[in-house]
Amino acid sequence: MGSLVFCIHHKQGCKWSDELRKLKAHLNTCKHDAIQCPNKCGSQIPRVMMTDHLAFTCILRRAICEFCNVEFTGIGLEEHAGTCSSEPIYCESKCGTRVLRGRMSIHRAKDCAKRLRRCPHCGREFCADTLAVHGATCPRSPVPCPQRCDAGPFARADLDAHLRDECKALTVPCTFKEAGCRFKGPRHLLEAHLEANTSAHLSLMVALSGRQGQQINMLKSAMAKLSTNYTGTLLWKITDWSVKMQEAKTKDGLELVSPPFYTSQYGYKLQASMFLNGNGPGEGTHVSVYIKVLPGEYDALLKWPFSHSVTFTLFEQGTLGSGGGGQGGVAESFVPDPTWENFQRPSTEPDALGFGFPRFVSHDLLNRRPFVRDDTVFLRVKVDPSKIVAV
Repeated sequence: MGSLVFCIHHKQGCKWSDELRKLKAHLNTCKHDAIQCPNKCGSQIPRVMMTDHLAFTCILRRAICEFCNVEFTGIGLEEHAGTCSSEPIYCESKCGTRVLRGRMSIHRAKDCAKRLRRCPHCGREFCADTLAVHGATCPRSPVPCPQRCDAGPFARADLDAHLRDECKALTVPCTFKEAGCRFKGPRHLLEAHLEANTSAHLSLMVALSGRQGQQINMLKSAMAKLSTNYTGTLLWKITDWSVKMQEAKTKDGLELVSPPFYTSQYGYKLQASMFLNGNGPGEGTHVSVYIKVLPGEYDALLKWPFSHSVTFTLFEQGTLGSGGGGQGGVAESFVPDPTWENFQRPSTEPDALGFGFPRFVSHDLLNRRPFVRDDTVFLRVKVDPSKIVAV
C-alpha cells in the first residue's frame, strides 16, 4: 500500500502521484473521474465536464428557449429547436426578409415581395415586385385614347386599331395624299372633305397617272439601255424554226427582225432581218438576210455614210470547222458602197429592207447540214470598222 502510483486518469491529464493507499481518497475528488449525473439522466460524466454537461448536453437539464422564453428539458429543447414560432427566419420565397416562423404564412400571403399575384387584366401571374412593371406594358391594361376622344378606355393592345380605324379626334391626311391633296384634319371631317372635293381629287389623280406614266417610260428606257448590245456583234438565236418556216411558206413576205444593236456605246444603230422563205431572187429556195441602219441617239456625231464591213454567219451546230479551227457554217460579208442610199444617215423612217443577201443559204443546204438543232438556228451579224474589204 505504500507503493508510489499514478492516478488511473493520468492519460486524461491528471498529474496526481502518491501512495497506493491514498488513491481511493484521491478518486473521490479527481476532476477526471466519472460520476453519476446529478439529474439522473444515466450518464457517467467526468467531474471536469459536468458543468458543460448540465448546461448543454444533459437530456434532463432545464433550459429556456432564447426566442419564446419557454422552459424545456434538454431533449425537449432539441425537439423544439427548428419549430419555435418566435424564431426569426429568412423568407422561404427568398425575398430577403427575416420573419418570425409563426407569421411566415401571413407574410407570404400578404407582404412578401416574391409572392405570386395575378394581373387583374390579363390573368397572368407575376411576382408582387414586378406586377407594377408589367402593368405599364400589359396588353389588356385599360388606357385612355391619346387623342382624348369620347370613346374608351381601351385595352392597350387594341389602341392602335382604334387610332387607325375609329378615333374621330385623330388628325388624318386625305386619302388622296399621294396624289397631292394637302388636307389634314380630324377623321370625322374626312368624309365631308372627300365629298366636297371630288373634282379636285380626280384632277390630282389624272396628273399623278401622267407622272407615273412618265416614270414608267423612263424606267423602260433605262431597262432597254441596260439590255442593249453595244459590242458591234449580234448573235441572233431564232427558236421554233420549223413553225416559223412553215408560216413563211404560207405568208408572202414574212420577215423576222432582230433586236437592235450598236457598233459601240455611241455608235451606229443597226438591225438585222431574215426572210425564212427567201426574198426577191431567193424567194421559195433560199433564206435571205439583210441589215439596215436605224435612227440612233448619236447620229449627229457620226461619220456618214456608214462604211463598216458587215459579215453574216449561219453556224453549224455541234461541229468544228475544217482542221478543228472553229465552228463550221456559212458566211457572207460586204463593205457598203458610199453611194448606196441604204447607208446614208437614216431619217425618222428608215429604209424598209436594208441591204443583204437574198440568196444567203439554200433550203437544200439548210436541210443537208446541221444548221438546225433543237428547232433552233444561230445567226451572227458582225460589224467591223477596221476592215474595208469583204471576207
